[in-house]
Amino acid sequence: MARRKVETPVGALVLTAEDDAIVRVTWDDVTAQDDTPLLRRAEEQLAAYFAGDLTRFDLSLRVRGSDFQRAVCDAMLAIPFGETLTYGDIAARLDAQPQAVGQACGGNPIPVIIPCHRVLSATGLGGFSARGGVETKVALLRHEGAAGLLI
Repeated sequence: MARRKVETPVGALVLTAEDDAIVRVTWDDVTAQDDTPLLRRAEEQLAAYFAGDLTRFDLSLRVRGSDFQRAVCDAMLAIPFGETLTYGDIAARLDAQPQAVGQACGGNPIPVIIPCHRVLSATGLGGFSARGGVETKVALLRHEGAAGLLI
């Protein structure tokens, strides 16, 4: 596995790639700066996203987990930049319970790139399992101009 630390407005993100795909994004304190074409492209795309020049990532991703976890991640990937859905919206599409969708969102191994921050509860922001918690979610939503009535 190759790892690269990338500074962003929401903190230092560590990108992890395995073979030809990004498999994790975390807020870890590591110093590894592996240099692969995929990691460089991911770093460039994150910079463009935070600069306001990119609204959809074009990276090879591999989500490890159950079929349900992958289905929820696919549903999150389909949410356009600046828009949001609720856990219930995704649950209805997948014939599942909103709580299960919330747990799968919390288990998203590739946050920011797979935009779990675009999924809200029926009554508010919901949670966010990454470093900074809901404040990080709010920062990402503000960056995208999403959920204006809530924030």
